[in-house]
Amino acid sequence: MLVSHFFSYIYSMKKDEIITLLAGQLEVANKRITELLNRINDLTACVRSLEQALLDKEESLEKQKNINRGLTRIASNTSEKQRQTVPVLSGEERLKKEEEKAAARKARKNNGARRETHPELEVEEHDVYPDAPDFNISLATEIKKYQRTCVRYECIPMRFIKHVYTIHCYAQGDCIYKGKTPESAFLNSNYDASFVAGLMELRYMQAMPVERIIKYFRDHGFELNKPTAHKLIEKASGLIENLYKAVRKCVLEDSYIASDETYYRILVPIKNEKGKGVRKGYFWVLAGMRKKLIYVLYEDGSRRDEVILKELGRYAGLLQSDAYSGYKKLEGKDFPDIIRIACLQHIKRKFIDCEGDPDAVRMIFLINRLYMKEKEHKIGVDGWTVEDNFRYRQEYAPEILAEIKDFLTDILDKPDLPPKSRLATAANYMRNEWDAMVNIFNYGDTSLDNNLIERYNRYFSMSRRSSLFFGSHAGAERAAMLYTLALSCKMNGINFFKYAVDVINRMGNWSADTFHDKYRDMLPDKWIIGKSL
Repeated sequence: MLVSHFFSYIYSMKKDEIITLLAGQLEVANKRITELLNRINDLTACVRSLEQALLDKEESLEKQKNINRGLTRIASNTSEKQRQTVPVLSGEERLKKEEEKAAARKARKNNGARRETHPELEVEEHDVYPDAPDFNISLATEIKKYQRTCVRYECIPMRFIKHVYTIHCYAQGDCIYKGKTPESAFLNSNYDASFVAGLMELRYMQAMPVERIIKYFRDHGFELNKPTAHKLIEKASGLIENLYKAVRKCVLEDSYIASDETYYRILVPIKNEKGKGVRKGYFWVLAGMRKKLIYVLYEDGSRRDEVILKELGRYAGLLQSDAYSGYKKLEGKDFPDIIRIACLQHIKRKFIDCEGDPDAVRMIFLINRLYMKEKEHKIGVDGWTVEDNFRYRQEYAPEILAEIKDFLTDILDKPDLPPKSRLATAANYMRNEWDAMVNIFNYGDTSLDNNLIERYNRYFSMSRRSSLFFGSHAGAERAAMLYTLALSCKMNGINFFKYAVDVINRMGNWSADTFHDKYRDMLPDKWIIGKSL
């Protein structure tokens, strides 16, 4: 009915009136459409903003999860092997297992403990005779059948001895003869080499801060003030500076270097945004893998690419490292003599962080296959040579690497793989490291990872936890010199204390123009205690 009235009304209108009516309705409709389009644009922008906020939140949560995982590992001190699933046993099964362990311990005797014989120790032998009042050894006959031997280990804590020398002087005819003053560590110093070496070992190998060393000395009867301790360490670093330069030269001449960096807090005059005069300083640790020497570099605590590029700019050989940008640049055409090889553990850890992801679990399994094959032989054992190992790698590695490459491609080609997910991050890291990863197996004596140098970096991390910071850049530079010798001794299985005593005693009277070769023969890889040079 309303429709018919509407059309009757239209039929009664003139042409111009109809056009005016329709134009007005069209204008109203256009305004409405414009309002709706603006509303749609506002809603679209809001949706995009929410989507970006969610992505940022997810990335922030991902970073926090990674931090929490790292803190959890540090707190629990767990490794990948330690995180293996432990089967849940019932009460009866647990009791049965405990009984089996107890039976095994009983069968081994000594409550399951393995007695060490310690053949490296100095031995003092003692005879123990009966002490009964009526015993007379001259009237007795020894029963060899019941003779036995027992061992006791004695610990003598740090001892301090004050040696007082009276230097006598004699006249004989027309000549005067004087006794020779015993040598000290430094000119006009009352401290001999063993005292300074003890300070160095406690500070750089046992990670004790100077304040704790002073307390330790005091507890054992020697009062040492802090300025004196620091001055002795400073003089020691000055004495070994040429040794430090010799180590640097040898490491940079090695045909296979492993490198990593680690941080330390440094006190500086300029305060940061938090009002504290402290900043992160970085030590670069380079290991000559074939010469077995460690070189520690500190350049104002900088971690800029320029530091390592300048240090290794003229290097020719293999460089093993993680994917830090400075190392990646050394792969480029500007450094044609450097061949970079990757660290499999850095690659693997990215997949370990993808907890519970089945693709990550499989990739870890494939990487572990390389480790399992590598463990079947060891260079130097049963006549196995570097050449043997190279041929062996050429047999087993290509097939496993091809399987890893195919699976990596499958992961990256997944259409539903979030670009910022942990799995995508791990897969892209491996893809970017692929050529350097394959390079590992083109040689017979290269390591699959950088774990060796990371173990040496633990000496810095132990010290960080106890001494917190170095007092200045100069103090950190001295530490780099002393860590260089201490870690080089560790790499060669040498007691750093004995080495330091010998070096200080023998180098104390060397002139400034001593030939480089003389210092080269004093480095830990060639050092022989007491050898005359």
